[in-house]
Amino acid sequence: MDKKPIHTGAAVAGSPYSPGIVTGNLVFVSGQVPMNPETKEVLRNDFEGEVKLCIENVERVLKAAGTDLEHCVKVVVFLADMDNFSRLNKIYNAYFGDTKPARSCVQVARLPLDVDVEIEAIATLN
Repeated sequence: MDKKPIHTGAAVAGSPYSPGIVTGNLVFVSGQVPMNPETKEVLRNDFEGEVKLCIENVERVLKAAGTDLEHCVKVVVFLADMDNFSRLNKIYNAYFGDTKPARSCVQVARLPLDVDVEIEAIATLN
């Protein structure tokens, strides 16, 4: 199997994963947390801003691979608190086109770095 890692400024140095992998016509984006890719600071206490930053980090990986959010076919969202589901949807809707990707959203007991949201995606190449 041919697979190519995609690296951006969004990953934590020394982490045992690639931010993205291209194989065939697909890009698999690892879960992105609300971390500023330049400063490595985690955004906290601003749920809407955290969701935006997660999606923008997904978008950075997709662009580095040669595609974009419009080509997402599957998104998985992990929430620390499902009570934030409607808040998530208000922000999420602004980033994806008319044909939304398939999506799963689950509540988990704890996320990396104790963040409130993490988002991963699969997209096709342009």
